[in-house]
Amino acid sequence: MIEIQNLYKRYHGPYGGGWVLKDINLTIPDGVSVGVVGRNGAGKSTLLRLIGGMDAPDRGRVIRKGRVSWPIGLAGGFKGTMTGRQNVKFVARVHGIKKSLHQLIQEVQDFAEIGKAFDDPVNTYSSGMRARLAFGLSLAFDFDIYISDEATAVGDRAFKAKAREAFQQRVDHASLIMVSHGEGTLKQMCEAGIFIDQGQAHWFDHIGDAIEAYHQTTKVITDVADEDDEEDVPVEQLDTDSLKAKLRSLKREMNELHKQQIITNYRLETTTDEMEMASLQEEKQYLRRRYQQARKRFKVLKQHKQVSTLTTQTPRAE
Repeated sequence: MIEIQNLYKRYHGPYGGGWVLKDINLTIPDGVSVGVVGRNGAGKSTLLRLIGGMDAPDRGRVIRKGRVSWPIGLAGGFKGTMTGRQNVKFVARVHGIKKSLHQLIQEVQDFAEIGKAFDDPVNTYSSGMRARLAFGLSLAFDFDIYISDEATAVGDRAFKAKAREAFQQRVDHASLIMVSHGEGTLKQMCEAGIFIDQGQAHWFDHIGDAIEAYHQTTKVITDVADEDDEEDVPVEQLDTDSLKAKLRSLKREMNELHKQQIITNYRLETTTDEMEMASLQEEKQYLRRRYQQARKRFKVLKQHKQVSTLTTQTPRAE
């Protein structure tokens, strides 16, 4: 069980030191898997880091009753000069794994699917390889509560499917707290939901109700889908009003992502901590990818809107 009491958190940056999370009071019961939803920059990842102990609140406290994982897929804790194998061995020893160490290393190596690079220094890895290694390492330990921040978005279609299956197996005997922009994934993996809005966290017993609250507040029809999901509505099937609403929604999302990129770049320039720097580099790449996806979709919709407008205004031949 996780108890969050009077929690406040903020970061100082170019946009000031406003509270990212303020006066959060939540109790997450044992055996309940929870999905966290909210706008970009609302504080979803911050909440996960606080729950996992990767960050500390400015006020309040988080009480953990049970073994809580670090955020699955977080590669910021790796030592760059050590190989993947050495990093896995180090983490295993920190957690007291001795007798089955060889078996654990083999399981991580098989799951990560990075081949001979497993014995190369981690600082030679791509961000995707680091995330695969981190994902495999996270699932090699038995935790009571697993924390996931977009972990199932790592890799190609086959790896994503394997990641979801591995998650599902863990949920059978443990619980999960996850952030994902794939609503299908949230509905499949989670029972309850937390909606973060304007620094406040709202609890819902059903994940569908949390997603609906997010839609009602943001006026967004659907959140960003998983990369291997189909588009919810083809462009050609959108009427004029829906098209305009979608364009406004994407414009807001692009502005929020741009603001988050500025904050992340500022934190990168000011931090001297190697672990935080690696984590921020991954966050920077993730935000850039999300911005490019939203911008591409915006251009397609805008072009379709212009064509539709010209078609409507063109007079018919007598």
